[in-house]
Amino acid sequence: MNILKIENAGKKLLEGHPIMKRTAKRLYHLAGYTFSKDKIKSEGPLIRVSPRDGFEYFYGYYDKSPWDADDRYMIALKVRQTYKSPAPKEPGILVLLDTARQNQVIKISSVHAWNVQQGCMAQWLGPDFRTRIIFNDFRDGRYCSVIFNIRDMKIEKILPKPIYDVAVDGSYALSLDFSRLHRLRPGYGYSNLPDSTRDNLCPDKTCIWKLDLKTSSVTELLKYRDLADFQPDITMKGAVHKVNHLMIRPDGKRFMLLHRWFLNGKKHTRLVTADQNGKDLYNLSDDVFVSHCFWKNNQEILSFLRKAQTGDHYYLMRDQTQQYHMLWPQLNTDGHCSYSPDRTLVVTDTYPNRKRIASVYLCIEKGNRSDRLARVFSPFRYDNDCRCDLHPRWNRAGNKICIDSTHEGKRALYVIPLPFNIIGDRNET
Repeated sequence: MNILKIENAGKKLLEGHPIMKRTAKRLYHLAGYTFSKDKIKSEGPLIRVSPRDGFEYFYGYYDKSPWDADDRYMIALKVRQTYKSPAPKEPGILVLLDTARQNQVIKISSVHAWNVQQGCMAQWLGPDFRTRIIFNDFRDGRYCSVIFNIRDMKIEKILPKPIYDVAVDGSYALSLDFSRLHRLRPGYGYSNLPDSTRDNLCPDKTCIWKLDLKTSSVTELLKYRDLADFQPDITMKGAVHKVNHLMIRPDGKRFMLLHRWFLNGKKHTRLVTADQNGKDLYNLSDDVFVSHCFWKNNQEILSFLRKAQTGDHYYLMRDQTQQYHMLWPQLNTDGHCSYSPDRTLVVTDTYPNRKRIASVYLCIEKGNRSDRLARVFSPFRYDNDCRCDLHPRWNRAGNKICIDSTHEGKRALYVIPLPFNIIGDRNET
């Protein structure tokens, strides 16, 4: 039995005991790091773009790009520290890094709703991806989203709901219950308001909303009970339910979500897709474990998940069918995967291994080829809910990758330019 199989067996054994699992993981990593001869800070062509001014800088999630359409400005969140709380109440500062002027820091706004995994969901607003930024905030006692025009350097609109994902054409966004999400998955929701559904295992309340970005109108799409009643499983009875990871497909007509429920400490996840009005639900993958996903196109979804017959791997699935095939069997650890803008390449990462080293990989579907681009050390104080996932994401031209990393002691943004020979290989796919 190899090391990975032993690690996975240990995870499953301790799945219903989170405190024991975290303790065992910490001891395992301490031992692995102590006796390892492979002690590094970083390897690979990493270029730091955030300043060394005593603050921490990071972008957020892997399915969005910090770059504008011209590859000049990069969005970042500037905060004092990110290793004590997964959703600090201290405000952060949303900034732009001007890559044409030695990464000069330009302040956009103070932000009062953010977390260490996804920041404040700041992103360039389509369809031009160069004029406006949308981000989440907490104002007047409620969560909201803000559209900021960088040419006029002023707020254009404040919307009545926070956003989770935005349609490519900028017409609408999807929102979810950030307070329940924070309670059940620290580091992904916001801590400003208490969870009003705390005492309800499966609330008959809305969990996904549609927000029209032009009219500011809000439409209720799905309730927790709607998802529990859709192709119910025996493990859902008496379980705590939540929703996470909404992603709208490129043409905006459907979206995916992860429906998760917890029973006796064990987590179950299924990948469900729906049309933009919350109808026509489809159970795409339901073998207990589903992790990170990405729309390749309007029909296919890439995800690291479990298939009962073949185990935990990356799979490319066709929506509203049970068709799928495995990719990169050698990369059999979970990561944050995304396609390049032209859909010829995939970038993904790994979590820190027993030596506390995380890696970034570039992958090509043809031949199941994967090349490691970089490795970084993850300090022990960035762990569990306050960990710093690399979350690799693309620039608009598809020739650079940005990651968040703590290998120099604080969260910072780094750019990895792609090697010319790898960029050329995309023409062979």
